[in-house]
Amino acid sequence: MVGGTAPQTDGASPAERLGIEPDAFVLEIGHGADSDEELRKAIVERSGNELLDPDTNEVVDVVLLWWRDGDGDLFDALVDARSPLAEDGVIWVLSPKSGRDGHVPPSDISEAAPAAGLQQTSNLNAAKDWTATRLVGPRRPKR
Repeated sequence: MVGGTAPQTDGASPAERLGIEPDAFVLEIGHGADSDEELRKAIVERSGNELLDPDTNEVVDVVLLWWRDGDGDLFDALVDARSPLAEDGVIWVLSPKSGRDGHVPPSDISEAAPAAGLQQTSNLNAAKDWTATRLVGPRRPKR
């Protein structure tokens, strides 16, 4: 339910920029009072499904990981986020933009991703105060 390539950004809604497709199951981890509610609403509207919480038993197409400096070990969070993810699923690490409280240096994400078995494919401005980093699992050979 998620596009296989990086999402297009020209004229697209915030959810479309994240590659959210209709009927996608989206797991949300790390939601807080500072999370962007407009982005969350756009994702629910685009997918047609409520955001799932970390206790779900569903296989999900997308994981939204709201991550701030001081939230703990990013490697552990990424490993946990991979668990319910579909084979072709995507993890978006949403972190506060530079200069904002909780900003996470991009190097923290680029170091934790490969250790967790993920590849960083793109970055984009997800919302007013949030940057999104797209992570995917290793590509499997086509049969």
